Amino acid sequence: MNLAIFDLDETLIAGDSATLWLTFLAERGLVSDALLAEEQRLMDDYYAGILDMDAYMALTLAPLEGRRPEDITALVNEFIGRHIAPIVYPQAKARLDWHRAQGHRCLVISATGEHLVKPIAHHLGVADAIGVQTEIANGRYSGRPQGIYSFQHGKVVRLGHWLRDQGLEPGFCYGYSDSHNDLALLEYVDEAAVINGSDALNTIATERGWQQLSWQL
Repeated sequence: MNLAIFDLDETLIAGDSATLWLTFLAERGLVSDALLAEEQRLMDDYYAGILDMDAYMALTLAPLEGRRPEDITALVNEFIGRHIAPIVYPQAKARLDWHRAQGHRCLVISATGEHLVKPIAHHLGVADAIGVQTEIANGRYSGRPQGIYSFQHGKVVRLGHWLRDQGLEPGFCYGYSDSHNDLALLEYVDEAAVINGSDALNTIATERGWQQLSWQL
């Protein structure tokens, strides 16, 4: 079994799904402008490679607190149709189709909450997805994450757990990401590709012989 592993944000889609989701909620009066401003500050830290992931997840999962999963699912489906479907890279769709045509199994793995990652992956025709796990207590979201974050080296750890749980032993792994935060994942796979990488990441890609791809809407 060959495996194609895709990051989500800025790799398969031309944007950050968590940021867009919070903006979508703000338009409905479900989160404050102050929360959006703090999320943007934390995203600046993400791009600088200094993100406090505990703080980020506490902030971005807070709007789920006390809500039923089925209510969030309805909102997420509307969100995907309006804000995610239009920004899926055509080249990403083509690459997913190519892997499927080769009989490869595809997996989306992201540091975004699984309440977004899994339905977005399904929208893209990918059945397998890993995101930050979101706690549900007494039938409602607690607003807290749980388990190991699928972030930086945690992506490789969560991938290992998923492979074990699935009983899989990949023969060859492809990996796609835009972010230096995914260096551990790109180093793990057999064939790595950088999507719209920064100058620093493209320099690493050149040194290591990784593909450098430019995807546009």
